[in-house]
Amino acid sequence: MNGRILRIELRRSIAPWAGGLFLVAALASLYLFGGPWWNGTKLWTAQWTSMVQWERYLLTFLWPLMVGVGALQGLRDRRSEVSELFATTPRPAWHRAAKTAGALALLLAAAYLLLFLVGGVQVIGNNGYLHLSWLPILAVGVLAIVAGGWLGMGVGRALPSVLTPPALAAAALMALVFLYGEAVMAGRTPDRITLLSPALINVRDVTLVVAGRVNLGQGVWLAGLAATGFLLLVAAGARARLLALLPAVLGVAVALPLLPPGRGQTYVLNEAAAAPVCAGQVCVMKIHEPRLAVLAGPAREALRLLGKLPDPPTSVREVSGWWKPDETSPQRAGVVFVDFDDPAISGATEEELTRSLVAGAGTPLCFEENAEGDDGSVRLQAARTVAAAWLIGDLKPLRDTDSPDEVEAMTRPAWRALRAAPADEQRTRVAAMRKAALSCDGDLLDMLTGDGSR
Repeated sequence: MNGRILRIELRRSIAPWAGGLFLVAALASLYLFGGPWWNGTKLWTAQWTSMVQWERYLLTFLWPLMVGVGALQGLRDRRSEVSELFATTPRPAWHRAAKTAGALALLLAAAYLLLFLVGGVQVIGNNGYLHLSWLPILAVGVLAIVAGGWLGMGVGRALPSVLTPPALAAAALMALVFLYGEAVMAGRTPDRITLLSPALINVRDVTLVVAGRVNLGQGVWLAGLAATGFLLLVAAGARARLLALLPAVLGVAVALPLLPPGRGQTYVLNEAAAAPVCAGQVCVMKIHEPRLAVLAGPAREALRLLGKLPDPPTSVREVSGWWKPDETSPQRAGVVFVDFDDPAISGATEEELTRSLVAGAGTPLCFEENAEGDDGSVRLQAARTVAAAWLIGDLKPLRDTDSPDEVEAMTRPAWRALRAAPADEQRTRVAAMRKAALSCDGDLLDMLTGDGSR
């Protein structure tokens, strides 16, 4: 009998429409506005972690929608004018509510997991790095969507008005914007209060996973919220509705101490994915091991070319967006860093890759490269282009250069000025430019041209 009732609810309640709406809206968002690209692939299908995190990011907009849909389901008894009739039956209210809530939870969870499956098939096709660190992120997402639906059902039954679903959805959206949207727009690391949101900021670094304490804290809070929604659904009076709020309050009380205060503790490095895999002097992260064969040849050629300078770098290593070498890093001088998320690297030919590696005489960009404004940025790019040209022997623009016309206008006279100097002087200038670039000090273009007047 119970199974028959559940099957009826699966067919005739709002649950199939809720699941279908979630899936269609999510797929439309991902395929039409699927966020940034990563190495020629949409970020949500590039790796397992980025996929589940992007799916959680969608909850910023879809969670309020599911809360509103749940509230619409909660109005069913009132719309059908059977509330008093069901109140006279001897069966406990939660027996019947469990079937309706279970049907909604089942189909919302199925829609969420089906979306994951669509992305997972593509991740496998893109040779994504196989690991299981994404499982807790996915599980919390499933719990979040179910909690949203149940919360809507409970509030809809407690406040049976046609205005409840749209008002509740709008309130949920405003709450998420307050909790997480401001952090997204400001680029801030989320704090404890912010992390109560079921959504996640989608990070571009595929080596990062959500910290375990974040998953645990969010899971406790969302479980409490789901319990509150269900208790509101079966509450028969004002006192019962007040008591129904207790699980959500306890969930917040337990979750807040578990959640990190922010600042670099929300996401942690997946050390197994970031472990180095090397071919001699060339290393990439485990997550990008298939790219080692593509990088090895150009990287070795770049090291050979850089050997023309004193104290040249001795290795090429991948660096992720999670960590960038600053001017105080002892590794900065001895290593040429490569970031596969860099547009100058992603999709480059072997020749373009070599040129990008020796840009700036093998030095990484300084964090303050734009401190002097647009002119300073153009001069920096011109200096890096000329240094690469001197090492390779011919002048060509670097891949993915900003303001290419302006850069070329500075590059050509600087290249002629450098080539006009004696060979030893050219080498001295490029070496001086490399030393200055490593410490982010001085005008690099002037060092190449021999003009010290700036």
